[in-house]
Parts: sequence; C-alpha cells; structure tokens
Amino acid sequence: MHWVTLVAVLLAIAAALAVQGYAHHLTTLSESSTPAAAASPAPAAALHGGPVIDPREGVDTVTPHQRTIALTFDDGPDPTWTPRILDVLRKHHVHATFFVVGTAAAEHPDLVRRILAEGHEIGMHTLTHADLTTSPQWRANLEMAAGQSAIAGATGETTALFRPPYSSEPDALDAADWQVIRSAGQDGYLSVLSTLDSEDWRRPGVQRIVANATPQGDAGQVLLMHDGGGDRSETVAALDRLLTQYAADDITATSVTAATGLKSVMRPATTAEQWSGAALIATLWGSAWVVGAIGIALVLSGIVMVVRAVLVLFAASRHRRRAREVALRRTWTHDGIVSVIVPAHNEAAGIEAAVRSIAASRRPVEIIVVDDGSTDGTADIVEALGLPQVTVIRQPNGGKPSALNTGIAAARGEIVVMVDGDTVFEQDTVERLIQPFADPAVGAVSGNTKVVNRGGVLGAWQHIEYVVGFNLDRRLFDVAECMPTVPGAIGAFRIETLRRVGGVSDDTLAEDTDLTMAICRDGWRVVYQEDARAWTEAPASLGALWRQRYRWCYGTMQAMWKHRGAVLQKGPAGKLGRRGLGYLLVLQVILPLFAPVVDIFAVYGLLFLDPMRIAVLWLAFLALQLGMAVYAFRMDGESLKPLWTLPLQQVVYRQMMYLVVIQSLFTALAGTRLRWHRMQRYGTLTVPPAVTTG
Repeated sequence: MHWVTLVAVLLAIAAALAVQGYAHHLTTLSESSTPAAAASPAPAAALHGGPVIDPREGVDTVTPHQRTIALTFDDGPDPTWTPRILDVLRKHHVHATFFVVGTAAAEHPDLVRRILAEGHEIGMHTLTHADLTTSPQWRANLEMAAGQSAIAGATGETTALFRPPYSSEPDALDAADWQVIRSAGQDGYLSVLSTLDSEDWRRPGVQRIVANATPQGDAGQVLLMHDGGGDRSETVAALDRLLTQYAADDITATSVTAATGLKSVMRPATTAEQWSGAALIATLWGSAWVVGAIGIALVLSGIVMVVRAVLVLFAASRHRRRAREVALRRTWTHDGIVSVIVPAHNEAAGIEAAVRSIAASRRPVEIIVVDDGSTDGTADIVEALGLPQVTVIRQPNGGKPSALNTGIAAARGEIVVMVDGDTVFEQDTVERLIQPFADPAVGAVSGNTKVVNRGGVLGAWQHIEYVVGFNLDRRLFDVAECMPTVPGAIGAFRIETLRRVGGVSDDTLAEDTDLTMAICRDGWRVVYQEDARAWTEAPASLGALWRQRYRWCYGTMQAMWKHRGAVLQKGPAGKLGRRGLGYLLVLQVILPLFAPVVDIFAVYGLLFLDPMRIAVLWLAFLALQLGMAVYAFRMDGESLKPLWTLPLQQVVYRQMMYLVVIQSLFTALAGTRLRWHRMQRYGTLTVPPAVTTG
C-alpha cells in the first residue's frame, strides 16, 4: 500500500501543478492555429451593428443610448487596483460592468462580491484570459464553463454577459472572432465588444487615456478600461478625471445593461452551479498553496545543497591539511597486537583474496575468521591456506553481529580491525588505519572504502558515490567530530571501547552505524583515515543494489531512532546528536523524500514556465555536483574518466536511491522487521600488488 500511497500523492501533486499551470495561462501547448477561413465569416449585421451582440436567433445587436457611456473594466479583479477603481466609482455615484477573469475571481472572491454589493454588474472574461480564436474546442468549452463556475462560486450568481479576450470593435470581427461569439451565444451569452478604447493597457499617461476615452459626438459608446493585468495607477487617476468631465458634459456613465436598456443579466446560481464553483475555487486555492509550498521547499533545499557543498569542501580541505601536518610531525608505533576480525557467511567467492591481502600486511596482525554457519565451504578454504597468523572459528549461523562479537571475545589485540569477507586490504592499510590511535581520545577509525568492480555504468555510479558521497561526508564528520558510521568494510576500534559499549548490537540492520553511534555517545572520538584503503565488491545489478541500500537505509533509520537521545546530551554525544543525526535527517531522509516532487516540478517548469530557465538551473546543479566530484576524485587520486556518467547518475541512479529511502521509511513507520539481505559475491577480488601508492 505504501507504493499506492506514494503514487497517489505524486499524482495529486502533479494534478495541482497542472491546474496551477493551466489556470495562470503559462503555456501555449494546447493552442491550435485553426485558420479563420475554416469558420463562417462575420455577417454584415454584426460588422455594422452595435457592440452588444446576441447571435442566438439571427443577429441582434444593441448600442448604448445617446450621450451614454457603458463603462467596462477587463482582466480583474486585482487586489490593488480594483478597490481603488471601486472607490472612484462610488465617489462619483457611477456603476460599471466588470468582465472578470475566472482565476482572478477565484483568488479574490471578496472583491467580486464587493463589485455586486455596490451595484455594479459582472461579465465573464473566460477562466484564464485565453485567446479562444486559437484554442481547440475542448479548451474553449473549459474556459467558458470554468469561468462561469468561478463567478457562481464567488457570488452565488451567474452572468449572461461575455467579453472575448483580445476582442475590439464590431467592424474588426473576422471569421474566428465570429465563431467564438456564435458559440458563446449558443450557451446563452451576450457578447459585449467595445467602441471606445482608452488604451490604458499601454500606460500612455493620464492625459492620453482621458483623451482616448472622451467620445466625439453624441453616439452611445462602450468604453474599454482595465482594472487588472498590471499597474493601473494611470487608469485610476484618469477615471477620476473622466467621470468629472462626463458629468460636466452631461454624459451618463453607467453599466452595460443600464446603458442599453437590457434586462438584468445576473441570476441566482443553482445549487449544482454553486457547488461546482466552490469546488473550482477550492481546487485553485489548494493548487496555489501546493505550488507555493513546493516553491519555498525548493528554495530551502537549494540553499541546503549549496551550504552542504561549501561545508563539505571546506571540511575536506581542512581534513587533508590536518592529516598532512600530523603525518609530518610523527608516525605512531604500536607495539601491541592488532587483531583483524573477518565475519564470513558463504564468502567462498572472495574469502581467499580477502585473507591473503590481510596476511600480506606490512604490519604483523592476528587474523580471526569467524565462519557464521557457511554452507559453501568458506571455512575450509581459509584453513586450506595454511597461514600461521590465521585462526578460524566456526559457529552456527547467528548473524554478523554475533560473528563479530565472537571474534572480539577471541581477540588478543588492544586494537581490533573489522573487515568484511568481500574486501581486500593494501599492504599499508592496517598500519595507516591504526595511526589515529596515538590520540588516547580516539575510540574508532574509519578507513577509505574503494569499489573494485567499477566497470560499466552501474559500477561507475557506485564508484562516484563512494568517492564523492561517503568519503567527502566522512571528512566533514571527522572535522565536526560527529562521525555516525565506521563502515563494516574497514574500521578499527580499541578493544576497551568495544567492551565499554557492550560489543556489536543486533538491534538494527546497520550494526556498523549502531556501533559507531554508541561509541560516540560513550565519549570517544571517531575519525577518518583517508589513506587506509580497502577494496570491496559493489552490487553488479540493480536488484542487488536495491537490496543492499534498502538494508543500509533502513538500518541507519533504526540506529538514528535508537540513539535519538544524543540530541539532548553534551560532549561528543551531543555533537553526534545535533550535528551528525541532524545532517543525516536532512540530507539522507528529508531531501530524498522531497526528490520526487522536485522531478515533477521540473516537468511542470518545462511545460508551464521558462524551459531555458529550468535547463539552466539543472545545469547549475549538475555543475555543482561535477565540481564536488572533481575535487573529491583529485583528493583520492582517482582518474576523472568515470565522471562522464555523472549526468546519467542524476537522472537514473538518484531516483532509485530516493525510492529506497521512501521504501525504508514506510517500512519503519509500519513497524515491519526487515530481514538481512545478503549481497551476491562475484569473485572479482584480487590481492593488491606488493607496492601500493600513497
């Protein structure tokens, strides 16, 4: 059900975005270019008749009475200018007709109600101010019906007056214009054109607007002005002067019906019309809220990503400088035993390479292989090697934590190194890994895990993730003293530290993260040693990758919940809680959960906003990722060749990772106990060469 829920939520968000995109007429994808010749030409009665046209039975037109101005306003209501225009009209005791845009009426229903309450009348100007002459029939029908619904929802009334967007005077009607008027007439509308254009939409200045709106002669006129669509300060000022001038010249300014002698065009809406209108308004309001919330979240997530990039790069640079300074000052010599524990369950494919690589270390070590109920002869392979420093312990299958605890109990060393059975060490790995223990405050050390099977696109993606994601983050955690995870592939611990925290717990599926957090909460420092390298196999199929990351992510969430009390603690525990857990919560839980919405919004932007702007933003994000990747690869001494797959990683791999987070979160919230997912071994491990680079 959680996938059904996810799909439903994403579809709802997509619908809200689509509604908002359409409602604000930000796209021309649905427009067509039907030639005017396809429709009947406008009849002479319409071309030479009055500006109020009824095409239902023949062609009837009406002209305002002599020395009468039908005062009309288009494109509102606007929360800034419509109230000021209403104030001017009230000052002069004049009524007018407002042709409202449906979306604006839905956003400001109080203004539409005020228009009616003050004795003015409402006309319909479509839902989104769409050009119906170039719209397909389905869109024209939607624009008319939804525009009327918005009025009914806002006022409880409907109107029979309609003004086609982008229309002008009757003698300018062409075939396409006439088709729109005739179609509206079939739905019961009177179309109101204009005969006097103030051209206030050009903002030519108050004097020019007054001149344009001053009639020549005694013929009645329909004056076009605007109360929406931009800055209407000139319109407000000009209107005040015009009404004063009309009164002085004995010209009557009034609404369309009063100017023409028509009956009232407003009628009470039916219950169905009111409910439909209320639903439309609620939908537009809801979609506007969703888009606004997503916009805010996008800005915040962008800020978080940039801040993270700055912090990570700064911390990585500082970590490297500090590591070099420490290396120049001294090299710590540990005279005691170092025990290396290898938990192994059905690791026949790579166990020989793993054990031989550890045995080849320049630093003498004790190797304890704990065979955890293998059925593929893993223990037999190790015993057949005949290596004197290797001890094999067999036990019934009890899980990785149990195997590690068995190894810890058998270890003789003061320092314990834990390594997975699918991992090989370089000759200097162990010696480098234990160097930070020269500081008595250090309780655990994380090494640098490298992907050995990095061929192919999937291998390259994981290689990039290990170098750029995991290792850059570990440098940040080290500098911030809040390391949440020492990876199971390569980590070193004081035996004293392990005993104080009770060994490795099986409370979570991320036993390495759980153990590391417990060590931090016990007051120890956990650091990252970047030159202690271990080579491990990564999943070679999407299914195997899914299972591995699902377990990691679910286990990490379990560990975060288990150690949530660290947020309120002081010292190293508090640093883990407030820095480490906060970082994981934001970067590895919240942002991935929001990622599907980002992708949907990107599609929305390509369809309804400026595609070039969206492309530039995406390229900027990619450039940020690429810059971090180049820096991280240079720090790790890696070739930059795999970075050609980075754009594909953002399109494919990232989506899979956030789906893993979503799956893990739903599993955790449902209280489901996830079983251990063992990764398939591929046998790609080999013992590193005798000479390794530093």
